[in-house]
Amino acid sequence: MPTYEYECQKCQHRFELFQSIKAAALKTCPKCKKGRVKRLFSAGGGLIFKGSGFYVTDYRKPGYSEAAKKDVAPAAPAPAAATASSPDTAKTPAKKTAGKD
Repeated sequence: MPTYEYECQKCQHRFELFQSIKAAALKTCPKCKKGRVKRLFSAGGGLIFKGSGFYVTDYRKPGYSEAAKKDVAPAAPAPAAATASSPDTAKTPAKKTAGKD
């Protein structure tokens, strides 16, 4: 349900009213009880999405995650030579050379 902003034409009282879209617009001021009120244009409330990835998990069919797993091909394992370091280079500190200037 939206929040509407009103202003009294007689006492200039401004207020907000939380009411249904189908409800009729307010006609008299709740403060002075005599003035006519006018519905104002306002920016309204913004729609804020909080959290990470609500759209990824909401409104999905239950079988989606199983189908997604089937679509992804298994990754090839990395070659052993590329990932393992030589035992000589892993334990040997760098040699310092004294240079003559």
